[in-house]
Amino acid sequence: MKRKVYIETSVVSYLTARKSGNPIVSGHQESTRELWNRLNELDVFISDLVLQEASCGDEEQARARLDALASFRALEVDDEAKALAKTILAQRAVPEEYPEDALHVALATVNGLDFIVTWNFSHINNPFTRMMIRQVVENAGYVAPEICSPDELLGDEI
Repeated sequence: MKRKVYIETSVVSYLTARKSGNPIVSGHQESTRELWNRLNELDVFISDLVLQEASCGDEEQARARLDALASFRALEVDDEAKALAKTILAQRAVPEEYPEDALHVALATVNGLDFIVTWNFSHINNPFTRMMIRQVVENAGYVAPEICSPDELLGDEI
């Protein structure tokens, strides 16, 4: 059975961004391309929120992001996900200034996905935030998806 993966907006942004001269960012871009080439090994989901975020900004870049996402199933933002996102924010697992980040986590969680793949180290994918998110999600009665970067997922046996 394929692992179920939620692709957060930062991943497709790295995929379609112009080549960076920064070696760290360039490495993230390369890891993202490698992951993208292996997505057929996974059951991939995005969300209406990802599509909304991907459509913002530079028109050419937005089109490239939306084209890259076109083949994936989009999860709807429903009341259950909204309620869990509010809980995540209220319990400060994600800063209240970033409700979209809490909603990404909630969408993957309520839909029973195995992984959230993100380059968002500020508000989703860092050790402290992951620990807080897991605690809040599990206290709410859900199984928390693993939060990881494309690098980390590629290191796993997909």
